[in-house]
Amino acid sequence: MLGRTCLCLTVIAIPFAFVAAKDDYKLGPDSQRQAGVPVGKVTQQPSWKSDIFPGTLRDWWIYVPSQYDSKTPANVMIFQDGGGYVSDKGSFRTPIVFDNLINKKEMPVTIGIFLNPGNVPGSGPGKRARSNRSFEYDRLGDQYARFLEKEILPAVGKQYNLRQDPAGRAVAGISSGGICAFTAAWERPDLFGKVLSHIGSFTNIRGGDVYPSLIRKTERKAIRVFLQDGTNDLNNLHGHWPLANQQMASALKLMNYEVRFEMGDGGHSGKHGGAILPDSLRWLMRE
Repeated sequence: MLGRTCLCLTVIAIPFAFVAAKDDYKLGPDSQRQAGVPVGKVTQQPSWKSDIFPGTLRDWWIYVPSQYDSKTPANVMIFQDGGGYVSDKGSFRTPIVFDNLINKKEMPVTIGIFLNPGNVPGSGPGKRARSNRSFEYDRLGDQYARFLEKEILPAVGKQYNLRQDPAGRAVAGISSGGICAFTAAWERPDLFGKVLSHIGSFTNIRGGDVYPSLIRKTERKAIRVFLQDGTNDLNNLHGHWPLANQQMASALKLMNYEVRFEMGDGGHSGKHGGAILPDSLRWLMRE
């Protein structure tokens, strides 16, 4: 006599799939102008014409803190999608945060380089420029790192005394700019030792979903990584951003990287990343 067979279905709850986004993050005092805090100088540079990305032009800015002394090499931090990071009115307000943290000696004297992605100008009257952003940011490989190494860093180095060691160099970005920052350090840990990724696109836009397995199967590299995402970030044909960032954090932790991962409840925006930018920089930029 056969006994009864019970077919049981185990349901695993994934809370972030059903939680409504509050996304009500507010900027704290370190993201506001403070009386008596010296203000660094932000200068928009002439449009950059790249040889490594032929045919592209891009806007870019340099921030120099008031504490900069040319006798002492300064840390350098490069931001992709730099126009959003450099603005005093946006989600990040990076120059203000830099001013406040450097003044309190909670991060080293750091020169900021803020780069927009390249555009290919229209070829005739009334033709719109074509963005080169996804090609530059979402692709794997060392092309973008070479662009920074061969073009941008030497140009800034002619004006300012920059640290040459990877521990003194950080790269940052949001969304596709986040995976771009990680790729630059992954390909060239001899150049960049610190990564800050906001809502990073570690998904299959151009193959970036392979990173968690690559990290697990590659000897650990000397990179410190801060990841931020929200439980209501994108879920589309390219992948699931919250899951992808969790996979990245898990792989980095397994391989004993210096990694910190902050998961909020926001969507695909800079609100959460901007609100925690001061704490992110304190952790990432510490000596």
